[in-house]
Amino acid sequence: MSKHKDKVVVITGGARGLGRAICKRLAEDGAKIALADILDCSETIEQSGLDSDRILQQKCDVTSAEDIESLKNEVNSKFGGCDILVHSAGIFPACPFENLSFELWKKVQSVNLDSAFHLCKAFLPGMKEKKWGRVISISSNTFYVAPPALSHYVASKGGLIGLHRVLSAEYADFGITVNTVAPMLTRTEGAEEFFAENKGMFDAVLEWQDIKRPAEAADIVGAVSFLASDDASFVTGQTLPVDGGTVKL
Repeated sequence: MSKHKDKVVVITGGARGLGRAICKRLAEDGAKIALADILDCSETIEQSGLDSDRILQQKCDVTSAEDIESLKNEVNSKFGGCDILVHSAGIFPACPFENLSFELWKKVQSVNLDSAFHLCKAFLPGMKEKKWGRVISISSNTFYVAPPALSHYVASKGGLIGLHRVLSAEYADFGITVNTVAPMLTRTEGAEEFFAENKGMFDAVLEWQDIKRPAEAADIVGAVSFLASDDASFVTGQTLPVDGGTVKL
């Protein structure tokens, strides 16, 4: 319960899936939570078990610098700032490269990568002032395995990894660590909907994994909790694959 006692955590994509699972885990660890999503987060709030004075939700389009600035202001007003930023929001619309429009390319970069720029711009100065902070983004092990029809997605997640590596160097002297977690295809509501007509995809990826079962959101949250903790104070600039042994670095 005391692992993240009274730390303030901002979680994007908190309405469901991995964002919801991360919220529940960090709430159990004692954190105060700010949920940001374009969707309603009421169900996540209910499942978190947190009293209203320890959780808030803010409707937020992560592609909008204005929305993120508003999120920062709400977090500052209610909690006095952000200690831990967990960027979980993202999209993964598969499309072969020859059919990929520049509009879809830009949309994926905006949601998956540009959003991290805006979030870090908003919340890193406050962490720097406190001389303590954690930035954790959900990247993807597809950066290493490079599946077809995901050039736009893999490029965005690779950019996320690169951004966090550089930020880890720039902010290390201020007690801030910056890392990413790289899951395999994980059973979440979004993934289930996306692969509704191809549910065999969850079994197909098992061929690449050492652990022969599909990943669940609960398999990922422990790594996030660790990287957010003081136990990981000497871990920065890293990408941690949480993928059943698919990627071995």
